[in-house]
Amino acid sequence: MHVSKRAKALSVGAAALLVLTACGSQDEGSSSGDETTASSEPMKFGYVLPETGDLAFLGPPQIEAAKFAISQINDAGGVLGMDVPDIVSGDEAGDQAIASQSADRVLNSGVNVVIGAAASGMSLAIIDKVTGAGVAQCSGSNTAPTFTDYSDNGLYFRTAPSDALQGPILGDVIVGDGHSNVAIVARADDYGKGLADATATALEGSGATVALNESYDPKSTNFDSVVQKVSAAEPDAVVVIAFEEGTQILSGLIEAGLTADKVGLYGADGLRNTDLGSLVSPDDPSVIDGMKGTAPASADNPDFVTSLEEFAPELEQTQFAPQVFDCVTIMALAAEQAKSTTAEDFKDVVNGITKDGEKCDTFADCKKLIDEGTDIDYDGVSGPLDFTDAGEPGSATIEVYGFSDGGTFETISTETSQPAQ
Repeated sequence: MHVSKRAKALSVGAAALLVLTACGSQDEGSSSGDETTASSEPMKFGYVLPETGDLAFLGPPQIEAAKFAISQINDAGGVLGMDVPDIVSGDEAGDQAIASQSADRVLNSGVNVVIGAAASGMSLAIIDKVTGAGVAQCSGSNTAPTFTDYSDNGLYFRTAPSDALQGPILGDVIVGDGHSNVAIVARADDYGKGLADATATALEGSGATVALNESYDPKSTNFDSVVQKVSAAEPDAVVVIAFEEGTQILSGLIEAGLTADKVGLYGADGLRNTDLGSLVSPDDPSVIDGMKGTAPASADNPDFVTSLEEFAPELEQTQFAPQVFDCVTIMALAAEQAKSTTAEDFKDVVNGITKDGEKCDTFADCKKLIDEGTDIDYDGVSGPLDFTDAGEPGSATIEVYGFSDGGTFETISTETSQPAQ
């Protein structure tokens, strides 16, 4: 939990100082020859991810996944024969000002790639300065549709699917459960509005009525007005598109009699938390029994999960870890393909290495094929990626999750979503 095409990719921006600083860390002379590399410095990664704030629980799996990917790359000989240094850290903190300051610090360290941010809103706070500095950005959890058409100079990428693909699945689940009069409440940011609109479109396309599509200030400390508007709409299902503040909204809905046994309660990736029941009601986690939701899913990859947990034994969950691992690996493979660690040199080959070539699924195997002059199709640990021109997955596997038996989390099914033709 969460949540550009060349416009999308979370980027744009630029201050002369940042541009000079970023360029100074990268080789200024590019060679198109196959026998030489265009970069004389090791490839350097940084991250802007939640170490604190509402999404702090999403930080450890993403941070450790990035470190794990770098360790695998170095075990395979590094990028262009040079070990990748330790990743440079930055906290997005659920605060745009802090995320921006973290991005400045990471960029000033001379990175070629910034991993993150986790939240779409935090990425929008830094994308212009990252991509404006000529640095690549890749997020494993940004899902706002905004990024698909974002003007990012071709430097923003994401391995999580757009909510334009998640919304239809969420709508199908709601209608499939027999509901036809739905209230939607969502964060007043690009993630919330984007997923709310995609879900509303899907619901209306299936013949359901959207009785309410209301956005709210996520920084509010009181959500009584939101609950009152939902109650007044008299829905037979309620969708809450939120992060941590959604626990207060759910608690208010339940107190108002809008319980999961009377109306359908639904969430999305921002509320996909195995401890959600305890967060909503510490004394009675069963209050959310019957609630369902959707979230971007990873391929069933127990080998990866086991390896990551061996690398980072303290991890409590792995949400979005596969997607971040793939971000790091894809960027490194693009540098190998372009024979340069300079983002402006390798950005144009990123999309191509995820499709239409000889399949490979590790950095080592893919690097060997690149060295042999073979076009590759990297299938990630999160699943096939097949990037579109916008630098994002062309299809999505969406998890349908639910809670039962005292607030116990379960995966109900996984569904494939394709963009509308």
